[in-house]
Amino acid sequence: MSKRIYIGNLSYTTKEDTLNNYFSSYGNVLSSTIIKDKFTEQSKGFGFI
Repeated sequence: MSKRIYIGNLSYTTKEDTLNNYFSSYGNVLSSTIIKDKFTEQSKGFGFI
């Protein structure tokens, strides 16, 4: 069973690959998503792994 974990206070320059690499040391990461503004495509500073 997989769960999504909220990750907040991210730098606006953080990339999904960075989240994957960081959290993979704690276990298998199936996916990572950084939430972005739909018009500007700028990160909103949070995401899910």
